[in-house]
Amino acid sequence: MLAGTWHFPRPVRFGAGRIADLGAALRELGVARPLIVTDPGIAATGMIDEARRGLVRQGIAVGVFTGVAGNPTEANVIDGVAHWRAGGHDGVIAWGGGSALDAGKSIALLARCDETLWRFEWSPTVASLDMAIEAPPIVTVPTTAGTGAEMDGGAVIADTVARAKRIVAHPSMAPDLVIADPALTVGLPPRLTAWTGFDALAHCLEALFVPEFDPFSDGIALHGAGLIKRWLPQAVATGSDIEARSYMLIAASMGAVAFRKGLGAMHGISHAIGALLDTHHGLTNAVVMPYVLAFNAGAIEDKAERLAVYLGLERATFQAVLDWVVALRADLGIPETLAGIGVAERHVAELTPRVLADGNMATNPIALDAADVSRLLIAAIHGDVIAGPTAA
Repeated sequence: MLAGTWHFPRPVRFGAGRIADLGAALRELGVARPLIVTDPGIAATGMIDEARRGLVRQGIAVGVFTGVAGNPTEANVIDGVAHWRAGGHDGVIAWGGGSALDAGKSIALLARCDETLWRFEWSPTVASLDMAIEAPPIVTVPTTAGTGAEMDGGAVIADTVARAKRIVAHPSMAPDLVIADPALTVGLPPRLTAWTGFDALAHCLEALFVPEFDPFSDGIALHGAGLIKRWLPQAVATGSDIEARSYMLIAASMGAVAFRKGLGAMHGISHAIGALLDTHHGLTNAVVMPYVLAFNAGAIEDKAERLAVYLGLERATFQAVLDWVVALRADLGIPETLAGIGVAERHVAELTPRVLADGNMATNPIALDAADVSRLLIAAIHGDVIAGPTAA
């Protein structure tokens, strides 16, 4: 059985059954009245009720907030903060997929301060990371292997007024403990396993291809991609395979560690589409992935060749990597075009400035202007592959 207790980049208790450590962990953190933040889907599985009963038996009073949307909004966070304060809570357990994890961390950020959420919006040039914030202890419990949001001190929250996704970040949002129990991911349906797995792959590939010298992140991204190649098809095909689920949960966390280096146009496009059309983030990343890779080819060929070698592909070329991504996407039933998830040419004019405004675009290997983004979106809608410039 795969299990371990790690201290990088956050304290992590990993392994099937490690959720049993939750009560003891809360006591170690001095938490007696935690609020579990989750979404209605996770709550409906019964795992939250089971955990709550177990904690109550250990003398820990637990509240539950389930008001988290699939793409969490500022209103969800504000409601959660009100719930946290009204219940006299002293900690947050963010439990679920990326949406619940991001919402939970954001609720903890605002729980004891009077700032607005967007005061902590991150961009490549502006961030409120130096503000002193006294956030309550945060424990994250992932139930999907995708976003890696259990690891980092940031969140993606939808601004429903601007119809955009915003990145919120602060050191106080970083979890005090991660309980990564792959048994909690066993119930994830094949379709969502594939979508979230592609999100993890997008993190690894985009982080690797960011044009910045960071061998640590590159090494983590390479290994994460290798784990996904080996284990994602198995996790989709046999959801009860705890070994496959374990390695995918590890790979998702590794992707989140690697993307501290940055991301790119896959996420810039996916965030814009998700905010406008409420698409699933991992699915959208999966659809746009080959188109963005092909556009960036001229700037990432060397790294792609090394990736091909590490993945054990037949040819050590960029094309081999692209062919593998396309084949994996087809094998797992991912639509081939943006049209397949409801994006049409009429959306391009509204999407283009939203893509350009996303902070992840700053670290794409090739700089894109409005014309590039429009061309890339139209190509992905129709299934055409286009190449960008040959230099970063």
